[in-house]
Amino acid sequence: MTLKEQLNDAMKQAMKAQDSLRLSAVRMIRSTVKNREIELKHELDDQAVIEVISTLVKQRRESIRLYKEGNRQDLVEKEEAELAILCGFLPEQLSNEQITELVNRVIGETGAQGIKDMGRVMKIVTPQTTGRADGKAVSDIVRQQLS
Repeated sequence: MTLKEQLNDAMKQAMKAQDSLRLSAVRMIRSTVKNREIELKHELDDQAVIEVISTLVKQRRESIRLYKEGNRQDLVEKEEAELAILCGFLPEQLSNEQITELVNRVIGETGAQGIKDMGRVMKIVTPQTTGRADGKAVSDIVRQQLS
Protein backbone atom coordinates (compact mmCIF):
# COMPACT_ATOMS: atom_id res chain seq x y z
CA MET A 1 0.00 0.00 0.00
CA THR A 2 1.47 3.34 -1.03
CA LEU A 3 1.73 6.25 1.34
CA LYS A 4 -0.94 8.16 -0.59
CA GLU A 5 -3.32 5.21 -0.16
CA GLN A 6 -2.52 5.13 3.55
CA LEU A 7 -3.37 8.84 3.74
CA ASN A 8 -6.72 8.22 2.00
CA ASP A 9 -7.52 5.39 4.43
CA ALA A 10 -6.49 7.53 7.40
CA MET A 11 -8.78 10.31 6.20
CA LYS A 12 -11.74 7.91 5.87
CA GLN A 13 -11.09 6.48 9.33
CA ALA A 14 -10.83 9.96 10.86
CA MET A 15 -14.15 10.91 9.22
CA LYS A 16 -15.87 7.79 10.57
CA ALA A 17 -14.42 8.36 14.05
CA GLN A 18 -15.25 12.08 13.86
CA ASP A 19 -11.66 12.87 14.89
CA SER A 20 -11.46 16.46 13.68
CA LEU A 21 -7.79 17.00 14.60
CA ARG A 22 -6.60 13.88 12.75
CA LEU A 23 -8.88 14.65 9.82
CA SER A 24 -7.52 18.19 9.61
CA ALA A 25 -3.89 16.98 9.75
CA VAL A 26 -4.42 14.29 7.10
CA ARG A 27 -6.22 16.74 4.81
CA MET A 28 -3.34 19.19 5.26
CA ILE A 29 -0.85 16.49 4.19
CA ARG A 30 -2.98 15.47 1.20
CA SER A 31 -3.44 19.05 0.01
CA THR A 32 0.28 19.80 0.35
CA VAL A 33 1.11 16.64 -1.61
CA LYS A 34 -1.44 17.58 -4.29
CA ASN A 35 -0.03 21.11 -4.55
CA ARG A 36 3.47 19.68 -4.91
CA GLU A 37 2.24 17.34 -7.68
CA ILE A 38 0.66 20.26 -9.51
CA GLU A 39 3.86 22.25 -9.13
CA LEU A 40 6.03 19.42 -10.49
CA LYS A 41 3.44 18.26 -13.06
CA HIS A 42 3.74 14.57 -12.10
CA GLU A 43 2.60 12.23 -9.34
CA LEU A 44 4.80 11.89 -6.30
CA ASP A 45 6.25 8.55 -5.25
CA ASP A 46 6.46 7.48 -1.61
CA GLN A 47 9.91 9.04 -1.13
CA ALA A 48 8.68 12.42 -2.39
CA VAL A 49 5.60 12.20 -0.14
CA ILE A 50 7.91 11.47 2.81
CA GLU A 51 9.90 14.60 1.92
CA VAL A 52 6.67 16.65 1.92
CA ILE A 53 5.67 15.24 5.32
CA SER A 54 9.19 15.90 6.64
CA THR A 55 8.83 19.54 5.62
CA LEU A 56 5.51 19.75 7.46
CA VAL A 57 7.11 18.16 10.55
CA LYS A 58 9.91 20.72 10.44
CA GLN A 59 7.33 23.54 10.22
CA ARG A 60 5.44 22.14 13.23
CA ARG A 61 8.62 21.92 15.31
CA GLU A 62 9.47 25.53 14.49
CA SER A 63 5.92 26.64 15.33
CA ILE A 64 6.09 24.81 18.66
CA ARG A 65 9.36 26.58 19.50
CA LEU A 66 7.90 29.98 18.62
CA TYR A 67 4.66 29.37 20.52
CA LYS A 68 6.61 28.30 23.60
CA GLU A 69 8.62 31.54 23.43
CA GLY A 70 5.33 33.44 23.18
CA ASN A 71 3.78 31.55 26.14
CA ARG A 72 0.92 30.21 23.99
CA GLN A 73 0.43 26.79 25.57
CA ASP A 74 -2.91 26.23 23.81
CA LEU A 75 -1.25 26.53 20.40
CA VAL A 76 1.75 24.45 21.52
CA GLU A 77 -0.58 21.58 22.43
CA LYS A 78 -2.39 21.77 19.07
CA GLU A 79 0.89 21.79 17.12
CA GLU A 80 2.28 18.89 19.19
CA ALA A 81 -0.85 16.85 18.47
CA GLU A 82 -0.49 17.55 14.73
CA LEU A 83 3.20 16.69 14.93
CA ALA A 84 2.40 13.30 16.46
CA ILE A 85 -0.05 12.57 13.64
CA LEU A 86 2.47 13.64 10.97
CA CYS A 87 5.22 11.49 12.51
CA GLY A 88 2.90 8.50 12.27
CA PHE A 89 3.24 8.62 8.47
CA LEU A 90 7.04 8.78 8.49
CA PRO A 91 9.34 5.75 8.62
CA GLU A 92 10.86 4.78 11.96
CA GLN A 93 13.15 7.55 13.19
CA LEU A 94 16.88 6.97 13.56
CA SER A 95 18.47 7.28 17.00
CA ASN A 96 21.45 9.58 17.60
CA GLU A 97 23.70 6.51 17.80
CA GLN A 98 22.48 5.27 14.41
CA ILE A 99 23.00 8.72 12.86
CA THR A 100 26.50 8.94 14.36
CA GLU A 101 27.33 5.47 13.02
CA LEU A 102 26.11 6.44 9.53
CA VAL A 103 28.02 9.74 9.63
CA ASN A 104 31.25 8.02 10.73
CA ARG A 105 30.90 5.47 7.93
CA VAL A 106 30.40 8.23 5.33
CA ILE A 107 33.34 10.21 6.75
CA GLY A 108 35.50 7.10 6.38
CA GLU A 109 34.30 6.47 2.82
CA THR A 110 34.83 10.06 1.68
CA GLY A 111 38.05 10.68 3.58
CA ALA A 112 36.61 13.89 5.04
CA GLN A 113 39.05 15.45 7.48
CA GLY A 114 37.65 18.72 8.69
CA ILE A 115 34.71 21.05 8.86
CA LYS A 116 35.52 22.18 5.29
CA ASP A 117 34.34 18.75 4.09
CA MET A 118 30.95 19.05 5.81
CA GLY A 119 29.10 19.76 2.56
CA ARG A 120 30.51 16.65 0.92
CA VAL A 121 29.47 14.47 3.89
CA MET A 122 26.00 16.05 4.16
CA LYS A 123 25.43 15.48 0.43
CA ILE A 124 25.76 11.72 1.00
CA VAL A 125 24.12 11.49 4.44
CA THR A 126 21.03 13.62 3.78
CA PRO A 127 19.32 11.28 1.25
CA GLN A 128 19.85 8.37 3.64
CA THR A 129 18.22 10.19 6.56
CA THR A 130 15.39 12.06 4.82
CA GLY A 131 12.18 11.44 6.72
CA ARG A 132 14.02 9.31 9.26
CA ALA A 133 15.91 12.04 11.16
CA ASP A 134 15.72 15.77 11.76
CA GLY A 135 18.06 17.58 9.36
CA LYS A 136 19.37 19.88 12.08
CA ALA A 137 20.25 16.91 14.29
CA VAL A 138 22.10 15.27 11.39
CA SER A 139 23.95 18.50 10.64
CA ASP A 140 24.94 18.91 14.30
CA ILE A 141 26.29 15.34 14.44
CA VAL A 142 28.26 15.80 11.21
CA ARG A 143 29.72 19.05 12.53
CA GLN A 144 30.62 17.37 15.85
CA GLN A 145 32.31 14.40 14.14
CA LEU A 146 34.31 16.61 11.79
CA SER A 147 35.54 18.96 14.54
